[in-house]
Amino acid sequence: MTLSNIHNVYFVGIGGIGMSALARYFVANNKQVAGYDKTKTAITNDLETLGISIHFNDDVKQIASCFLNPKTTLIVYTPAVPRTHNELLYFQEKNFTVLKRSEVLGIITKHTICLAVAGTHGKTTTTSILGHLLKECAVEMTAFLGGISENYNSNLILQGSKVSVVEADEFDRSFLALSPDYACITSMDADHLDIYKTAETLQKSFITFSKQLKPKGKLFIKKGLPLSGITYAVDADADYSATNIRIQNGSYLFDIKTPTTYHKDFMFSLPGRHNLSNALIAIAMAIEFGCLPNALAKALASYRGVKRRFTYQIKTDELVFIDDYAHHPEEINAVHQAVSEMYPNTEVLVVFQPHLYSRTKDFAEQFAESLSKFDTVLLLDIYPAREAPIKGITSQWLLDKIHSVNKKLISKTNIVSEIQKSKAKVIITLGAGDIGELVSSIKEQLNAAD
Repeated sequence: MTLSNIHNVYFVGIGGIGMSALARYFVANNKQVAGYDKTKTAITNDLETLGISIHFNDDVKQIASCFLNPKTTLIVYTPAVPRTHNELLYFQEKNFTVLKRSEVLGIITKHTICLAVAGTHGKTTTTSILGHLLKECAVEMTAFLGGISENYNSNLILQGSKVSVVEADEFDRSFLALSPDYACITSMDADHLDIYKTAETLQKSFITFSKQLKPKGKLFIKKGLPLSGITYAVDADADYSATNIRIQNGSYLFDIKTPTTYHKDFMFSLPGRHNLSNALIAIAMAIEFGCLPNALAKALASYRGVKRRFTYQIKTDELVFIDDYAHHPEEINAVHQAVSEMYPNTEVLVVFQPHLYSRTKDFAEQFAESLSKFDTVLLLDIYPAREAPIKGITSQWLLDKIHSVNKKLISKTNIVSEIQKSKAKVIITLGAGDIGELVSSIKEQLNAAD
């Protein structure tokens, strides 16, 4: 299908981070946009300021009449919405064009030069770095991000339509709707086993994605993954390597070895070797696309990060409060590495909200091992998202597996009081559920008590 004859776009689940980026895109392209979401959030508030009408009840009667013509309206939905959703069923029964978010992204990017970022970890940060680099290098591009960029306060970077930068999401095999010119795979760790069942099936899906490249396309892979392509690595030999790494005033300084050249003194302000790896692959893709290394070094120095990705909320000599989206054991390990490097020999308290019963069940031992690295662990109840409870899988069950001396199950209402009982200088909130909605309140209360 083509989007030129579509005048109205209705989103079922408009508040999702990927869905809202598409909503912004269609508003910028003069389409009339509306949608449903089950919860009012900062994202839905921002969309409403753009003139998008949003309601929060699953009720066809609340949809404006202009969106009820199947000839001029496109329906976009997220797989996170249950198949029994009344509005979704209505649109399907009335023969509307009903597409997943990933399918729409595939249509938008099909006739562009597409740079896609895949991997179970690092997608959002890598995509936002790449989008920022290309924008600063004056490339005519649009970047669809899976998080809110600190540089643009948006999950959409708009600067033309010749090039597209996208996250290639493995959830529900969404990335198989894309046919990129350049693609990278940052990691292939087991995740989404509610979809894939086994780690091997997930890995096969990434291999299938790697074959989606357009003719003469370029595949970039983190060194060590079981694929062939242009390799990259931090402090190890690869086609693209970050070397001579040092820390100066809280930022990384490093050099880059390419297959043919060597470039000195790139500066990057995000903590953690995982973020340094994300920056390296974004630079490698930009160089292969045609950007000049000197321009990329200047652009990287101005990159400020993604909200909820090791985001400093408070940073004083007395107290540091960091918020991060980490919801997988490997991501928690990455946060621990970063905070240990930046704040060695400092007591750290983490507040973690597990995300999904299935993920908690599948990775319980790994979660326990990752969380046990911190001095104090405060555990919230599992955030269910799209799932029904699984018998026996609770936060108390997970807490019993954690080896930390200081650990406790708490509620959302007493997070700050529990934090204040600790002598920890570094406080971290972690999780992909609604813990992010509590961060501003936690910050205010900690500042007030200071």
